[in-house]
Amino acid sequence: MRLLVTGGSGFLGGYVLDEARRRGHEVVALARSDTAAAAVARHGAEPLSGDFDDPARLADVFSSARCSSLLNVASLGFGHAPAIVSAARSAGLDRSVFVSTTAVTTTLPARSRAVRLMAEEQIRESGLKWTILRPTMIYGAPGDRNLSRLLVLLARVPVLPVPGGGRHLQQPVHVADVADAVLSAVERPAAAGTAYDIAGPEPLRFDEMLRISAQAVGSRTRLVPVPLSPLVAAVRCYEMLAAHPRIRAEQFQRLAEDKSFAIDDAVRDLGYTPRSFTEGILVEAGALGLANQGLGQ
Repeated sequence: MRLLVTGGSGFLGGYVLDEARRRGHEVVALARSDTAAAAVARHGAEPLSGDFDDPARLADVFSSARCSSLLNVASLGFGHAPAIVSAARSAGLDRSVFVSTTAVTTTLPARSRAVRLMAEEQIRESGLKWTILRPTMIYGAPGDRNLSRLLVLLARVPVLPVPGGGRHLQQPVHVADVADAVLSAVERPAAAGTAYDIAGPEPLRFDEMLRISAQAVGSRTRLVPVPLSPLVAAVRCYEMLAAHPRIRAEQFQRLAEDKSFAIDDAVRDLGYTPRSFTEGILVEAGALGLANQGLGQ
């Protein structure tokens, strides 16, 4: 199968390109810069110059790829869905897989939630043979923007505050398992017209997730429950003062929401078999050079 991939230069995108090559597919990857082109080429994909911010040319760019299917790994949170859908239809990319996120289920007034939900609706009404995948928090390797920073912290600090006591549920998913689901979705025609939640095998309390992560780096960090509200207020102040804030209050507020998702449909239709969090986080700790390097040694 000859696949057109968008978002291939990103964290998940690299794993999707590797999995596509492993399965024997030809891959063309959209790239908006020389840096992105070099990144996708390292994963064995053919770079194709194109930019979502130039929708007038996007249909011609998609058509020039001469692909049979689209894997849209690029974020749906920036309002590009109409241009992507229109270009896919014009290029005859009837079979299309779109990666969204379970974050659209939040009850918070998240900035991108409405944009993503509108994008999903536009995809459903597109006339394409679409599949939507909604992964939970993705982890698994350096640069995941989620748990890699936590592992570094646990390897260094003796005490870690746990907002809200850590009682709410999380269900993180390994990046390689998400990539596997993306390729399985495009390869299985029966998955067309369906949206799937893509998560780890079972939900964990946040404090349990922290304990497993601490064990992965050999840390004896003491986890101390703290009220959530003061932390949210402090991070809001930080957001106002920082030119490029690395954390946001919304991230802490979401810790007060249970993020538990059924994966039965993905297991049945996609052959989805995610690895346990214990297994996945230990591999990530090793990749970061932190396995058994914490304070407990």
